[in-house]
Amino acid sequence: MSTVKESNLTSAHDRKFLTLIAVLSVAIPVTIALLFFMPESGAADVDVSYLPGFHATLNSLTAITLVIGYVNVKRGNTRAHRTAMLVAFSLSAIFLVSYVTYHFLGQRTVYGGEGLLKYIYYFILLTHIVLAVVIVPLVLLSVYFGITNQLKRHRRISKWTFPVWLYVAITGVLVYLLISPYYA
Repeated sequence: MSTVKESNLTSAHDRKFLTLIAVLSVAIPVTIALLFFMPESGAADVDVSYLPGFHATLNSLTAITLVIGYVNVKRGNTRAHRTAMLVAFSLSAIFLVSYVTYHFLGQRTVYGGEGLLKYIYYFILLTHIVLAVVIVPLVLLSVYFGITNQLKRHRRISKWTFPVWLYVAITGVLVYLLISPYYA
C-alpha cells in the first residue's frame, strides 16, 4: 500500500481556495500599484490626512499580535495563537482597505530628508514594498492552512510568513515615522 503525503493531497475544496488565494495575490499588489499611476482623484473635500497615523497604529498592533501569536504557539497554547493570528490578519485587512482608500483619495507625499537618512529611508521603503507583495500569498496560505487544520502545510509556510510579515509590519511603522514630517 502506498502512502500519500499530505502536501500531495489537494481536494477540490482546496483547489477553489488556492485559486482564490492566487488571484488575490496578484490582484492586491496590482491594484495598489495602479493607484500610484492614477491621476489624483480630485476628492479634495474628503479629509484622509489622519490615515497614515492610523496605518502606523495598525502596523504596530499587527506586529504586537504576531509576536503574541508566536510566543503562544511556542508555549503550546494553540487557541491563543490562533486568536492572535486572526487578529493580526484582521488588522492587516483593515490596513489594506484603509491604505487603498488613502492612496485613492489622498495626496502623494514625497520624502524630503537628506544625506544618509535619505538612503536608509529608501532602503527600508524598498524592502518594505517588495516584501509587502511577497507577504500577501504567504499570509493567505498560512491562514487557510491553519483554519483548515492542515497543520503540516501551515507550519511549513508559516516559518517563512512570520518573519516576513513581522518585518513588513515593523518597517511600515518606520516608513511612517521617517516620512511623517513631510505630510502636508
